[in-house]
Amino acid sequence: MPDFLQGTTSSLDKESAAFRSSLELLYEIGREVTADLDLRTLLHRVLFLSMKNVGAISGSIIVIDEDGQPGESAFLILGQTHNHTALQLRVTYEHGLAGWVARHRQAALVANTSQDERWLQRPEGIEGKSQPKSAVSVPILARQQLVGVITLVHPQPGFFTQDHLDLTEAIADWAGTAILHAQLFDRLQAANRRYRELFEDNIDPILITDHDGQILEINRQAERTTGVSAQDLPGANIADLNVVDAQRTGEKFEHLQEGVTISYETIMRSKHGEELPVQVYARQIYINNETHLQWILRDISERKELDRLRDDLMAMIYHDLRSPLGNILSSLELLSNALPAPQSETVQTMLDIARRSTQRIQRLTYSLLDIHRLESGQEIVQPRPVSLTPLIQEAIESIQPAAQSKRQSIAVEINPQTPPALADADMIRRVLINLFDNAVKFSPEDSEIQVVVQPEDGYVLTSIRDAGPGIPPTYQERIFEKFTRLGGKDVPKGLGLGLSYCRLTVNAHGGKIWVESQPGQGSVFKFTLPAAG
Repeated sequence: MPDFLQGTTSSLDKESAAFRSSLELLYEIGREVTADLDLRTLLHRVLFLSMKNVGAISGSIIVIDEDGQPGESAFLILGQTHNHTALQLRVTYEHGLAGWVARHRQAALVANTSQDERWLQRPEGIEGKSQPKSAVSVPILARQQLVGVITLVHPQPGFFTQDHLDLTEAIADWAGTAILHAQLFDRLQAANRRYRELFEDNIDPILITDHDGQILEINRQAERTTGVSAQDLPGANIADLNVVDAQRTGEKFEHLQEGVTISYETIMRSKHGEELPVQVYARQIYINNETHLQWILRDISERKELDRLRDDLMAMIYHDLRSPLGNILSSLELLSNALPAPQSETVQTMLDIARRSTQRIQRLTYSLLDIHRLESGQEIVQPRPVSLTPLIQEAIESIQPAAQSKRQSIAVEINPQTPPALADADMIRRVLINLFDNAVKFSPEDSEIQVVVQPEDGYVLTSIRDAGPGIPPTYQERIFEKFTRLGGKDVPKGLGLGLSYCRLTVNAHGGKIWVESQPGQGSVFKFTLPAAG
């Protein structure tokens, strides 16, 4: 074989051997860096392999978070691991070569660090007095996302070549995906730890089930409350421990799969037969990318006992008030009739005020008693066919003095085709008085209150429009709850019971009540009652 061919063959053999060696090296590095998902371990492994195969004596890897800030890091200097403080790491990143590489997403080959402005010059650094060195620094990318920067250093200027840079870039390519996976794994582990801590340390019993209600997991509080241990879980169902409200959750919990949190009161049964009133909060959750159902059973026995004591006390007070108030009204009527015929106008006015005030207290007392009885589920409504016209007139007469004091007018429009309503006259009269009273209180002087009664699909619809300040949307449901009042220094004060009574009474009749309002545009309170016949 001619000499020149022998030289060419020898050169090709060397290149082939070098290529095989590089492939074997990259394979070995790829196998090593993907062997562990612990981020800190991974960083030190990548850094050690890079320094070993490139010939560096010092190096660093700085991990970049989603906000572009340095986070986890690894530093090896002269074979020793060093831990940088947060300040040292930030200074190194912001003013050093690694920061330049990260900002430009461009690799850098530095022959002499003392002559490169991208290198952070330190009079006294970790390695002692700064000396000229050579360095390579490469961005670590994964899925077009910057996840870190690797920097390798040798004490000899000009030591690193383009081949060293190419090899470091190849290592960085392997490391990028591994670091991204390790970061995701760390986040998952951290989320799981946080969940376990919240799950186990929660003061409420918490149970995790599948979508058939089979219990998969319970926390310590659930074990203590229910008497069910982890060994009892196979075959245990959430329905074994509490009376599930299928109307709220769905027969097969399908409502929970819509992503809403459902709450209801029920009874929790322990393994030993004990019963406890609980408020259930049920929702769908994701654990390890699988959907489960979470049930929180909050003990409300103290609240129930407090409610019972309060209701007993209120009921006693209501019953004790009814008789004296009736006597006061009867005495006022007798007194008015017993006075001489030409009564003083002042005396008559005082008697009228006393009569109206007592009637108002009496209505409030009856309403409080009715609220108590309606909430406890008692059947107190005695519906009969009733025309709303006289009830409206009686209600207007009751609040007329207050309306006249503000020079307000009340316009009534009753559709002649309106049928009688099926209603308890006394209770609906009090509903109308409450709604008129609110309209008068919230409307300004010299304004008009409008009342419209009309038939609507088998019901009688009554609308009462005021000229008040309006009700924000967030309050339009809450105002019908007990003891709820609109805030504001100019808003008339009250107990917050009138609208609660109205809703309970209308609902007990089989109708519904609501408000339509916009701030600054007044309010329209509407309620329906079943039409008679």
